[in-house]
Amino acid sequence: MKQSKRFIEAQKLVDSSKAYEPQEAMQLVINTATAKFDESIELHVRLGVDSRHADQQVRGVVVLPHGTGKTQRVLVIAKGAKADEALAAGADFVGGEEYINKIKNENWFDFDVCVTTPEMMGLVGRIGKILGPKGLMPNPKSGTVTMDVTKAVKEIKAGKVEYRLDKTNIIHVAIGKKSFGAEKLVDNYNTIFDAIVKAKPAAAKGQYIKSATVSSTMGPGLKIAVKM
Repeated sequence: MKQSKRFIEAQKLVDSSKAYEPQEAMQLVINTATAKFDESIELHVRLGVDSRHADQQVRGVVVLPHGTGKTQRVLVIAKGAKADEALAAGADFVGGEEYINKIKNENWFDFDVCVTTPEMMGLVGRIGKILGPKGLMPNPKSGTVTMDVTKAVKEIKAGKVEYRLDKTNIIHVAIGKKSFGAEKLVDNYNTIFDAIVKAKPAAAKGQYIKSATVSSTMGPGLKIAVKM
C-alpha cells in the first residue's frame, strides 16, 4: 500500500517503540492529524480473551463526557405514548411498520442507531437479518430495547457509544475529534478505558489488556502506556 507524503511526514513524529502516556498520546495524535478536515480520533484496544467463547465476550455502552463529535441520527420504532416521548426527546425518526417496510423495500439507512420498545421487537425482528450485519439491531444490553425511550434517545444524543469485541479480539471505538483538544480526548479515553476494564469477563485468564492504540482517521497509530 502506497503511503502519502502527508502520512509519511506525520509518521516521523511517532516513536513506534514507545508507549505514550495518555496526555502525550492525545496531543501527538492531534499533531499527526494533518488532513484538511476535522479527523475523528479512534481507540483500538486488544484484549487477552477469546471472542469465540460466549463467556468471554466484552460488550457494553458508556456516555462519553464530551461526546464523539458526531451527531447521531436516531430511529425509534414505537407507537402511542412511547412514540410521542421519543419525538419529545429529540429522535430524528419515529414510527412503526412504515419504517420497517422502508428499510426492507427501499434499503433505507439514514440513521445511526435504532431504538425500540420490547413490544415492538417482534416487528423489528422481521428485518433482523438486514439490521444485524450493519450493527443496527436493537439490543437490551446496549440499552436500545427499552421502555424508557426518553433516556435512550437523550443518552445517544449526548454521546453514548457502544463498544464490542470483534473477531480479532479488538475493540474499536471513536473517542472524539481532532478539534476537541487533548484534555477532552483524555477525559473520553479514561471513561471508555475504565468501562472496558470493568467489563472483564470472569472467564478471562492471564493478561486482560494486551495493548491500546490511538489514531486519527488519516494518521498513524500511537501506542498508549496501559496501567491496570
